[in-house]
Amino acid sequence: MTKLRLAIVGAGPAGIYAADILLKAERKFDVSIDLFEQLPAPYGLVRYGVAPDHPRIKGIVNALRDVLDRGDIRLFGNVRFGEDITLDDLKKHYNAVIFATGAIRDTSLDIPGIDAVASYGAADYVSWFDGHPDVPREWPLDAASVGVLGNGNVALDVARMLAKHAEDLLVTEVPANVYEGLKASQVTDVHVFGRRGPAQVKFTPLELRELGELRDVDMVVYDEDFDYDDAAKDAVASNKQVMVIDRILQSWRKRDSVNNAGGTASRRLHLHFWAKPVEVRKDDDGRVAALVYERTRPDGQGGAVGTGELREVPLQALYRAIGYFGSPLPGVPFDKKHGVIPNREGQVLAKDSNERVPGIYATGWIKRGPVGLIGHTKSDAMETVRHIINDQSAWWHPEDPSEESIVELLQARGVRWTDLDGWHRLDEHEIALGAPAERARVKVVPRDEMVRVSRGE
Repeated sequence: MTKLRLAIVGAGPAGIYAADILLKAERKFDVSIDLFEQLPAPYGLVRYGVAPDHPRIKGIVNALRDVLDRGDIRLFGNVRFGEDITLDDLKKHYNAVIFATGAIRDTSLDIPGIDAVASYGAADYVSWFDGHPDVPREWPLDAASVGVLGNGNVALDVARMLAKHAEDLLVTEVPANVYEGLKASQVTDVHVFGRRGPAQVKFTPLELRELGELRDVDMVVYDEDFDYDDAAKDAVASNKQVMVIDRILQSWRKRDSVNNAGGTASRRLHLHFWAKPVEVRKDDDGRVAALVYERTRPDGQGGAVGTGELREVPLQALYRAIGYFGSPLPGVPFDKKHGVIPNREGQVLAKDSNERVPGIYATGWIKRGPVGLIGHTKSDAMETVRHIINDQSAWWHPEDPSEESIVELLQARGVRWTDLDGWHRLDEHEIALGAPAERARVKVVPRDEMVRVSRGE
């Protein structure tokens, strides 16, 4: 029987779902899958892109763990594609590759002053508070008034992790350096800015409701933002999710803290709607001093148009949470405009000719852009896997498809890779670190320590 030797680059939900779906699919050939991950631990954005106080979402890890623990997928962690292993290497040892590398950079925002000191991309802050091994251990939290641009769940995560008191994170897996950094935070006010109105936000109700449950944080909303037009009223009436979001926001309007009146908490979280950022003002040292935004209004179709009215909010730091963007991979076609690998239903296309590139596939955010929730990657993977199964005539013909060959290659290059047993060791180590304080785990941050524990050194 024919055998498919498949490499998957990226061990987050997209890569693991693709492996699982292929192994369970009806097919007329055997399958052997190797999963390559640049970090020493698997699970991608579930481990490094979801805030530590979201244990419900992190429950997805349990499903991913079940897939890996079956033992029919090999994991090679701490292996960087383009450095430790190349596309030419994969062609020598596999029939095909799926790239499931996600999108971890921030989308750029082209407005004056966005390059100011203390103007950050949200992805960098998320990586810091999630203990990503490749970012600095410290984060500057010396600003009292902070802005967050965006009206999606990442913006809410960032705002919540800026406003929340550090001690309230001690029940989570928050790393020690992150707890110490947050404990020293000078923040008093967090301002979240969205271009459109309350009925057009991209939040999910659960994320929004959590904001209002923060201890010693007043929610501040502004009555002028809730003058709904017919399109907004229709959205509230016809869409259950919008209706729930509206109900949450309307309940906050009734609190004493609304419009800055009567709040008693030591921190405040302000939601500004109909606010299009137009400029970041700098002080004499080039630091963030204020955000200038244009007041927008409904366009009658669920969108927004400018009014010409400019407003200014004093700030000392700004976080851009307007979307993630994919990164190019050596030797792989890349669409610089959209931050994705060009593809048709997961089959990778040459950048200039739109011709199929045999043997190369994509799934997840690097395939379709950073939209949708984690669960959407399953249907995404199904589409890609279907083509791999049907594309047998276009598979590569590797020189040495043996399973030992890739191990020998990594050994010869001195790559200190981690495997599934190593992840179990690291997992148990982190859980043991959390046990004395009755925490689920304490995440290990330094890459070399992760590798050392994983390899039992």
